[in-house]
Amino acid sequence: MMIMHNEKNQNAMLGILQSRFGLDHFRRGQQEIIRSILAGQDTLAVMPTGGGKSLCYQLPALINQGITIVISPLISLMRDQVTNLRGKNIPAGCIHSGQSPIEKRQVFREIENNDAYLLYLSPERVQKEGFIQWFQQKPITLIAIDEAHCVSQWGHDFRPDYAHLKLMREYKPNVPILASTATATPMVLSDISHVLGMHKPDRHIYGFYRPNLFYQVEDCVSDEHKFTLIKQAIAQTPEGRIVIYAGTRKNCEYLQQEISVFVPQTDFYHAGLADETRSQIQDAFEQGDIRVLIATNAFGMGIDHPDIRLVVHYQIPANIESYYQEMGRAGRDNKPSTCLLLYAKKDKGLQSYFIGQSQAPKAVINNKWRSLDALIHYCEGAECRHSGILTYFKDQERIDSCGHCDICAPESSAMIISHAPIKQAPTKSARKKQISVQARMMNDEQRQRLEKIKQWRKDFAKSNDMPAFLVFSNKTLDELAVKNPQTLSQLERIYGLGPHKIESFGNILLQQLTEIKA
Repeated sequence: MMIMHNEKNQNAMLGILQSRFGLDHFRRGQQEIIRSILAGQDTLAVMPTGGGKSLCYQLPALINQGITIVISPLISLMRDQVTNLRGKNIPAGCIHSGQSPIEKRQVFREIENNDAYLLYLSPERVQKEGFIQWFQQKPITLIAIDEAHCVSQWGHDFRPDYAHLKLMREYKPNVPILASTATATPMVLSDISHVLGMHKPDRHIYGFYRPNLFYQVEDCVSDEHKFTLIKQAIAQTPEGRIVIYAGTRKNCEYLQQEISVFVPQTDFYHAGLADETRSQIQDAFEQGDIRVLIATNAFGMGIDHPDIRLVVHYQIPANIESYYQEMGRAGRDNKPSTCLLLYAKKDKGLQSYFIGQSQAPKAVINNKWRSLDALIHYCEGAECRHSGILTYFKDQERIDSCGHCDICAPESSAMIISHAPIKQAPTKSARKKQISVQARMMNDEQRQRLEKIKQWRKDFAKSNDMPAFLVFSNKTLDELAVKNPQTLSQLERIYGLGPHKIESFGNILLQQLTEIKA
């Protein structure tokens, strides 16, 4: 494999970017990732959905020549990328189960007739004996694992077939590996590196901050409240397409019936539909024949439409990774778009049921519970939504306040506010007033305790490089201020303080409470 010097490398990168891809400049992070690959270094790359991850392995393929193997989880993803590359006269092809033997032989002929070639494969294909024999004999210059979070058992979309991809490292130990994904925590990245057998990989984490997206979480008291907010959100989104995620197939179909009354171009999508039906629905959404699509998380990877203006979560997903990835389908053309999460405490029951049905090892189950708790704390938190996301994923860019989320800008015109009278359903501004009322009901000592503990939470989170909502939620904060626990056993009776958190910082917290009292 060719390892290029910096100046020659830079000139080649820019030349190919302009001449073969028709682009004037690199997006944030792309150059750094490509340089790492061209230096022969294993690389972990986390970039937002639609952030240009594919260029990070397509461009080096043309510089290094040889064969670049790209592992992709979906046939539709492979086809889209191959079609796009061939449109640029870049040699590329894919091998998958839906092809005839003649079509597969044609791909292998193309590989023999080109100096550089991008070959897209499913993770299952790698395990076939015939592939390994072929792989050993060919000039492979890069192995790119797309949607690499699927490798990790700690990831939000683990797929067992991805766990066998280390075979390629074993047979080609000197070929660099690029593992790319849109969402991965540091723990998931470490697991990806371990499972793939990567050698001290460079880590590049970019782009979790989406300044064109307005993040909003609404605490809902009933399904009626949720539906009223959905109607208002659609009314405030007169242009572009809309995706509404629901936790069950039943809710998908229910919402489609209700919404189609006032938006006829509405359909639903879930794994219970026949493959042909799902393909037809996806094509109709792609072509603009469907404006509002209600879907389970089966409508996921490979969705890359520029004008999705609104993404709504009718119920909470399983974790922050899934939430962020699904929200990330909004506003890929960098125009203002809204991400609305409708949170009801009863929704935890649905995700708890899914976890209870899992046959995964105990350690994985425990991580699922922690991940669900983290999302609930995010919903109940009161720090900048974007700031919390950036810290959670350890993005190389951090902010304290974004100015375009429900916490930072509650009076923004982007806010979705229900104007219909819903019993016991406070609006955002009403909830902020409610918080103020709660604070006013505290006595002087309790208010002082509230402010001191809030500052301690902020300082503790910052010193440990974690979002404040992962320390504990505002409800926990209020209970600490009012109840003023003085022992570890009393901490156990505070909302949101389980054994793990009490073990982690219970004594430090008690010390803080004692100092405040003093």
